[in-house]
Amino acid sequence: MRVGIERGASWVATTPTLIVKEGYFTNPSSTTSGRMYDISSDGRRFLMIKNSDANPPGAARQIIVVQHFDQELKRLVPAK
Repeated sequence: MRVGIERGASWVATTPTLIVKEGYFTNPSSTTSGRMYDISSDGRRFLMIKNSDANPPGAARQIIVVQHFDQELKRLVPAK
């Protein structure tokens, strides 16, 4: 859930709205630590983990890891 904060002489929150639907890992247990999500620096996107049972049958179960992303980006989009 999220609420907005309205600026003014007193503290006012907007009506709560849903931002995360079912199917994402949001329940840390005693065996996990830290956040189960991350937020982009501009505050517009979330990175979350989907529960494995939320994937449709036959869906690929994989993760792609890009190492040295900054070097690859410099190669593909050179600075002027």
